[in-house]
Amino acid sequence: MNRIIIGTRSSELALWQANYVKNKLEINYPNLAVDLRHVSTKGDKILDKALDKIGDKGLFTKELENELLAGTIHIAVHSLKDMQTVMPKGLIIAAISKRDNPEDALIANEKGMKIENIKHSGTVATGSLRRRSQLLHYRPDLSIVDLRGNVNTRLSKFFNSDWEAIILARTGLERINKDEHISSVIPVEKMIPAVGQGALGVQISEENSELLKILEVINHQPSYLETLAERSFLKTLGGGCQTPIAAHAKIIGDKLHIDGLVASIDGKKFYREQMYDSPINAENIGRKLAEKLLNQGADSVLQL
Repeated sequence: MNRIIIGTRSSELALWQANYVKNKLEINYPNLAVDLRHVSTKGDKILDKALDKIGDKGLFTKELENELLAGTIHIAVHSLKDMQTVMPKGLIIAAISKRDNPEDALIANEKGMKIENIKHSGTVATGSLRRRSQLLHYRPDLSIVDLRGNVNTRLSKFFNSDWEAIILARTGLERINKDEHISSVIPVEKMIPAVGQGALGVQISEENSELLKILEVINHQPSYLETLAERSFLKTLGGGCQTPIAAHAKIIGDKLHIDGLVASIDGKKFYREQMYDSPINAENIGRKLAEKLLNQGADSVLQL
């Protein structure tokens, strides 16, 4: 194989992610030609509706996956948090990149501003039900408004608004050098990230064994195991973008720790637990944690 075509969305962040994979491949395989192909997804086109109102799976991945299946691209690079837990038939995740900072970040007009310091009844914008739910759990007085668009669009909307703050993924801001706008990083203890947040998923055809071998240079085993636990948690719950679900796994020493959450959109019903086990049991621990929350009543939220 002497040429690889990487499929990517066209946003600044998506291009950073695709170029990360491209550069890694070019460094490790100097004789390999790597090109990018831009693909627009449904999530990129529909910007006037909240994600949970669109009601479609694979909002930011489906068109890229169709290109893979058609053979017009060899690799699709996604934010792992956008990927479904069940792959379309014929496709696999070939590699998980080394995960960067998974936390969410608060952007406000004042440096050092934290969730607890936002004025009473203040307005915070986010496009995520997961963030909305956790915000309202800690600060039920806040007014939450919907926010869509790429990172630059969301920042622009904030700076031209009277909102107190917005919340974005820390890593996304850092990757495109917009982290100067971060007022404070929200600790995982206060707001659990999305499943897979901070990692990239590299997707290929399951029949391409040669490419699978090549992509071993991208895969980061600790990140693979951590996100495997998180995605197993989400898969067991069967949740999509209509239910606030969050999970964060971290290998500490010889144990994999996972913190999981299922909640109602208003933050009033809140099911959260932690577990730990050997990293080799990553998939199993994610499933067990989900089952534990379901036994505690989390299924009532999933059915709403």
